[in-house]
Amino acid sequence: MAIKQRRRRRQADRRNYGRWLPQLVIVLAVALTGYVVYLDFKITAQFEGKRWALPARVYARPLELYPGVKLTPVQLVEELDDLKYHQTPQPSTPASFSISRDEFHLITRAFTFWDRPEPSHDLRVHFVDDIVTEIVDNASGNSLPIVRLDPVLIGGIYPSHNEDRVLVKLEDVPPLLTQGLIVIEDRAFYHHIGIDPRAVSRAMFANLKAGGIVQGGSTLTQQLIKNYFLTNEQTLWRKFNEAIMALLLEWHYDKDEILEAYLNEVYLGQDAHRAIHGFGLASRFYFEKPVDKLELPQIALLVAIVKGPSYYDPRRHPDRALERRNLVLEVMAQQHIITDAQRLSASLAPLSVTPRARSGITTYPAFLDLVRRELRRDYREQDLTSEGLQVFTTLDPRIQRTVEKIVTERVAQLERRHGFEPKTLEAAAVVATAEDGEILAVTGGRDPRYAGFNRALDAMRQVGSLIKPAVYLTALQRSKQYTLATVLNDEPLSVEMPDGKIWSPKNYDETFRGPVLMHTALANSYNVPTARLGLAIGVDNVIATLGKLGIQRDVQPYPSLLLGAIALSPLDVAQMYQTFAARGFSTPLRAVRAVMLPDGQPVKRYALTVEEAFAPETIYLVNTVLNEVVREGTGAALRGLLPADLVVAGKTGTTDDYRDSWFAGFAENLLGVVWVGNDDNRSIGLTGSSGALPVWGDMMRNIDARPFDLSLPANVELVRIDSDSGLRATSGCEHIVELPFINGSAPEDYAPCAGGEVRRSVDKTINWFKDILD
Repeated sequence: MAIKQRRRRRQADRRNYGRWLPQLVIVLAVALTGYVVYLDFKITAQFEGKRWALPARVYARPLELYPGVKLTPVQLVEELDDLKYHQTPQPSTPASFSISRDEFHLITRAFTFWDRPEPSHDLRVHFVDDIVTEIVDNASGNSLPIVRLDPVLIGGIYPSHNEDRVLVKLEDVPPLLTQGLIVIEDRAFYHHIGIDPRAVSRAMFANLKAGGIVQGGSTLTQQLIKNYFLTNEQTLWRKFNEAIMALLLEWHYDKDEILEAYLNEVYLGQDAHRAIHGFGLASRFYFEKPVDKLELPQIALLVAIVKGPSYYDPRRHPDRALERRNLVLEVMAQQHIITDAQRLSASLAPLSVTPRARSGITTYPAFLDLVRRELRRDYREQDLTSEGLQVFTTLDPRIQRTVEKIVTERVAQLERRHGFEPKTLEAAAVVATAEDGEILAVTGGRDPRYAGFNRALDAMRQVGSLIKPAVYLTALQRSKQYTLATVLNDEPLSVEMPDGKIWSPKNYDETFRGPVLMHTALANSYNVPTARLGLAIGVDNVIATLGKLGIQRDVQPYPSLLLGAIALSPLDVAQMYQTFAARGFSTPLRAVRAVMLPDGQPVKRYALTVEEAFAPETIYLVNTVLNEVVREGTGAALRGLLPADLVVAGKTGTTDDYRDSWFAGFAENLLGVVWVGNDDNRSIGLTGSSGALPVWGDMMRNIDARPFDLSLPANVELVRIDSDSGLRATSGCEHIVELPFINGSAPEDYAPCAGGEVRRSVDKTINWFKDILD
């Protein structure tokens, strides 16, 4: 009985299955159709139009050669080395050069800049005493006034997956490359519909015979799908998706479109964190050549690398790469793409890869960080990492290298000299042009290659006495009330704060000197006279001056601000001192000159903006004292570091408990700021003079700084002053200093040592007779 019941239930189940099976098949067919439609939409949406995220390429300033430019032959060789030019006995192609005594034979690369294209030039560059004296065009024999070299590529702004590529068109790729690629990777490419059943069968048989995966059956179309849309996981579901999407891709696009996409997508190497994709970039990465200039042995090597870019890396595994390349050449000969003679000749050729690749991973991370931040003001992050923008910057590679070397070496010296644990001190430096504010070099730490915390931009540290020139500038704008001869009181000072606490500033040496002149107080960085002056003119007015000097941060009006209790970055300080260096004309510091699309169309040019923030004569008064700082004041140690004829101006900065050591200063053409300290804000026991100043001095001595011009402006006069009283002096006075005054602002009275009232009466009588005669 039980057996019959079970049999009847099974028969009922089969009848139910029979009723539901067609419906199930329909549901599955609809689901599969929907999934295929989804895949189809995914393919067309991503494959149409712009198919790749192209990183922005960032360039240094181009080196300009012209008669009179100060440039040593060694420096020119360094620049050409950065550009990957090659030295040869007889230059015949672009990016080649030779040297004969003080003459360079140089063939430049053509390059399209944001303002105009620069053609390739065949030149002879003549030097005398480390100065370019003549540039001769070899074709015409004429002297050229100026030539601009192509700029050094200093890095890129990459998408999150760090892929990099140089797009190429199919017609620009040598036919031997595409033919070789097809016979090695997919001989039936122009005949299959996206998948090749025969290749799949061969691969399955080979894999079963070997007991593992030894051969793949993927077509070029499937490889493109895997690289472009899918992952590398070895699952049946991924292979199913790959096959369906390959069929769809072939349905929508013709073979040449798919082949061109493959040429630009295929993975061909690794540069640190940057992935090298496509034959356009691989050609430059391995050979420093555009793809259309490749020769047969180089073409075969790139095709060989496709099978395993890491395993066949020609720089790390040259033997493997050579064997694989020659196998490619043999197959190309067998398929009658090349002749046996060509195969033999190419097989005997060396790999000829460059010893080191042109890295797209920047060697200047601090500067590139600044560039990226500037660009974010105008561009979305997606635009920077996908539109292939060409970014032209202000970086000077020669100055950058010099600054990096000096910062690294000097900080290590400071550690040894003062008994610090190795690698405990940190530093940052910024160098810019004085007049137009172009940033030439940025070092974010003692290790310039470390792409981490950028101290030049983000280390917000109290600046100490660097703030004092702003206090004195605020006062000197009131020329009828304050001059450099105004007497300030250096006596104990106590100020009650809103919370009832007492602020009592002290001088560096805890000594009070009584009456001192303004110029003396600034040159020697006395705290108490500066605080008295700042309180007299108003802290809010000093803050307004800081704003005109380019400090855009929120500043609280505490009296301690007057002595540097304000946190700024080295870049902020550089912006502040740029206005002093430019004689009162304020220019926003900038690292970007122009941005261009990949096709050469200019997008934006970052024009120079200049504003007269302060009267030049008022700035001149402060600058004369900043020059006195480095001659006789707190920065006098510079006299032993700089050439005697190099006139500079600057200011030391030291914060409480010696936590920060600063120096900011400028020559005629260059402005520099250096900070030295500890990241954890511990005391370093160094003043601005003993810490940052030697680094700054070493920098300025080695980067072609020109003497600062302290010629008197038309409406400024020099007057001899008795430094004891601040009044006019004569030869009868013992302590005389010659100070500049805006016309009409110098004291009229004479010091007691000069005869006082008697001398004043004589002068009045003389002036009365002059008026009558006139």
